[in-house]
Amino acid sequence: MSYTVFGNTAGLRPSELKKLERLYRRCIPPNFIITSELAREISQLSYNLNRQIGLLINRKGEIDYVIVGTFNRIEIPELRGYRDHLARLKGLRLIHTHLINKNSKEEGLDQDDLLDLAFLRLDLVGALEVENGNPGKIYLAHILPDPKLNTLAPQEENRLFNFLEPCYVWELKENFLEIIKNLEDELERVKPLKDVSESMDRALLIFVKTSKEFIEESIEELKELARTAGVTVVGEVVQKRVSPDPKYVIGKGKLVEVMILAMRSRANLLIFDRELTPSQVRALTEITDLRVIDRTQLILDIFAQRARSREGKIQVEIAQLKYALPRLRLKDDAFSRLTGGIGGRGPGETKLEIDRRRIKDRIAKLEEDLEKISQERELRRRRRKRLNFKTVALIGYTNAGKTTLLNTLSKTSYLAEDKLFATLDPVTKAITSKKGRIFLMTDTVGFIRNLPEELKKAFKATLEELYNADLLLHLVDLAHPDFENHILTVENLLEEMELLKFPRIIAFNKIDLLKERESFSQVWLENLLYKYKAIGISAKTGENLDLLLEKLEEVLFHNSQTLEDTLALSLKEEDFSHKNLHLPIG
Repeated sequence: MSYTVFGNTAGLRPSELKKLERLYRRCIPPNFIITSELAREISQLSYNLNRQIGLLINRKGEIDYVIVGTFNRIEIPELRGYRDHLARLKGLRLIHTHLINKNSKEEGLDQDDLLDLAFLRLDLVGALEVENGNPGKIYLAHILPDPKLNTLAPQEENRLFNFLEPCYVWELKENFLEIIKNLEDELERVKPLKDVSESMDRALLIFVKTSKEFIEESIEELKELARTAGVTVVGEVVQKRVSPDPKYVIGKGKLVEVMILAMRSRANLLIFDRELTPSQVRALTEITDLRVIDRTQLILDIFAQRARSREGKIQVEIAQLKYALPRLRLKDDAFSRLTGGIGGRGPGETKLEIDRRRIKDRIAKLEEDLEKISQERELRRRRRKRLNFKTVALIGYTNAGKTTLLNTLSKTSYLAEDKLFATLDPVTKAITSKKGRIFLMTDTVGFIRNLPEELKKAFKATLEELYNADLLLHLVDLAHPDFENHILTVENLLEEMELLKFPRIIAFNKIDLLKERESFSQVWLENLLYKYKAIGISAKTGENLDLLLEKLEEVLFHNSQTLEDTLALSLKEEDFSHKNLHLPIG
């Protein structure tokens, strides 16, 4: 039977290789971490070769891998055929030698050992000190299933690993099988969200803070985006850095924390609150063995779920294809892992597998279809212009309550949920003022900070409606703690789209929720309304909507004819029923 010695075997004599191969024949009692005899044998071999020697031992006590390293490092080969369940240990323990001399400091387990322990989900890792060919103390550690358990680990590592008391091999009293059984029982006991199936998307949110900015708002918003997409958030990881790591975005030490948190929480998805490069997605996927997406892909996935009209579906597909094009790579595991989960909707894996030329052809065809739809919409706009209808475009941060306001004013029942981007396909409805004047109100897609560039371009046709509006009604969720930043985000987007020159009214929505709070102050509200020259309303309860309609009528019809004169210009009165007027723009 032939055995393979892995690692740095260059320069070894055949006799030395045979001694290493004979290690495969050794068998360890299952309840032993390592025997004294085996410890002496690998210590002598390691000393003679002046290289580290590592053994990967399975739970039966059989040696599955013999690995040779350099004087101060050992590299684990790719492990295939072992347990791949993200919340389970691999079923292997690593014992390797640490060569020390007079100039060496007592190191014990180093960072590479802990990285291997976390990334490979090993049962245990042990570093056996070797001095002059003799085994010294052995340093052992395993992943800590519950951070509340006591540990000997220093500093913040104590939340992640449990370090056993260093001792000589012949002093080891721990029963290995009992250690493993307790570990896996504890992992099962602390299993969170047992009512959420592990086959569903369970995500860790990853944030990199590179400045003094407040990150709490970003965390809450990404949580809301995940909830909207149907993802269960099981944890968040925040790292402060001067700049993101070019390969992994976060540092390797923080990646260790991510891996262990993923194991504890049964997470199968990592969502980063920034756009990732294709190489970063590949690197993160390979090292963590988890699906990895960024904020942009999460938003694209939400749009793919929400699109109902043909136009909306075309726009989303264009955005997803443009996002995928630079990330296209033949047989790329980083993207094949996305199949069937978050980030895999819309064009899906089949689109990612076709070559660049066919993707570009598909984008060209979709853009051609979108242009035809845009022309059809232009015809509708001209018809409305002939009817001399005034138009109000509802704008605002996502989930500000725009659809709820449209439903209340037009007595309709379009989908209005407490989720981001609940409305994607805009519609136009007729609204009647108290004086009997009719104007059209268009509900548009909500804005969000750092709106993906692909979506801006894809939804250009939809946002053209804003350029033909007589008035922009900016709706603000006053109950949101960060509403002023929401206002700023919308204003910046309007400036970018050259829409600031259009007449604009600000309405603060959800004042009913605000008044329910104990800290509510009427004086503060009045000062805020004065500062922004805004109207405080509740689209849900109808509070102050009469004031809003009066303001809209004042701005729209300050120099207009009566309703009857307007209608007489183009059609007979009996042909028109404003109650049933429905002018979809998509």
